[in-house]
Amino acid sequence: MVHLLLAVIYISFISLGLPDALLGAAWPSMYGSFGVPVSYAGFISMIIALGTIVSSLQSARLTRRLGTGRVTAISVAITAAALFGFSVSSSFWMLCLWAVPYGLGAGSVDASLNNYVALHYASRHMSWLHCMWGIGASVGPYIMGLALTGRYGWHMGYRTIALLQILLTAALLLSLPLWKKQGGGGPEDGSQSAALSLGGVLRLPGAFASMTVFFCYCAVEQTIGLWASSYLVLHLGIPAETAAGYAGLFFLGITVGRGASGFLTLRLNDARMVHLGLTILAAGLALLLLPLGTGFALTALLLAGLGCAPIYPCLIHSTPDHFGADHSQAVIGVQMASAYAGTCLMPFFFGLIANNVSVALFPVYLTVLLAIMAGMHRRLIRVSRQRIRED
Repeated sequence: MVHLLLAVIYISFISLGLPDALLGAAWPSMYGSFGVPVSYAGFISMIIALGTIVSSLQSARLTRRLGTGRVTAISVAITAAALFGFSVSSSFWMLCLWAVPYGLGAGSVDASLNNYVALHYASRHMSWLHCMWGIGASVGPYIMGLALTGRYGWHMGYRTIALLQILLTAALLLSLPLWKKQGGGGPEDGSQSAALSLGGVLRLPGAFASMTVFFCYCAVEQTIGLWASSYLVLHLGIPAETAAGYAGLFFLGITVGRGASGFLTLRLNDARMVHLGLTILAAGLALLLLPLGTGFALTALLLAGLGCAPIYPCLIHSTPDHFGADHSQAVIGVQMASAYAGTCLMPFFFGLIANNVSVALFPVYLTVLLAIMAGMHRRLIRVSRQRIRED
């Protein structure tokens, strides 16, 4: 029964990733039909991110009241409804309206499942769960590409993913007895850490550096996910239906990289894993910066995904080491808020740059974020080592 429930959780994380890259893959084919500038994808992305922030902040209360199993099933059902709403939208304001439940559903299931796995399963499963998310995020653009290539249109791409989410909702409802046996069908138990306010977290040495790293990482990941397809179409002249599938190479890199990083962590500590990821990401962005043609651009997206793969899970895993186990829960909450803020703001900001300056600045924008992230991570490591020496 335990293994069956774990399989359900893994499938849930695949489902969580399916919608994440759809907008970026479909937008080159969508915005013209709505009569809006290409930059307006940033508005939708921002609404989704804001909904994710709100639902994540409420996830602890919802989980205590309903349990992880019910929260997950309800969240996936809300996401399915939002995706179907996207598929029938005939105006931009309708997309904005459906973006609200889109974000609300994603935030609750993400936070609730991560917490549940941390409480009930070994740490290696956390890394591989994020690999499952990458599978979903890779398959989503591929399905959209098939819909566009087959002349079914982006509407059918969204509708197909909505159907998959509906099927998962049914499976989650059937699995509710398994969650109850494991303690996830009702109120959760867990260890208590020090209760810190936002101000208390910010006063911890290294907290600002950590928040900045999370902000920049999610800014990079979401900007690539949202704008890579548009960059390939508008700057390199690749057909939109082809670019939708090519953009999925980034998430394929994340998927493969996270699967491998689960084994690499047996030999490398978290700091070295993050350094390795930053180096590979820098190599991918260097290929994008150089005028080497379409083939190298696709390789660059794959490398960027491989580089991103170990950064986020290893940053989360190292939080108790940096700040102490008694502060880790409060710090991780603020880190997640910073991550969603990066998701919310920075792709939107690049949309303004693409619309008013040039989409060709895509790799430059990402390189600046990478440089800030690398500098702040070095500072975090330095402050953490100093704290350990003082202790």
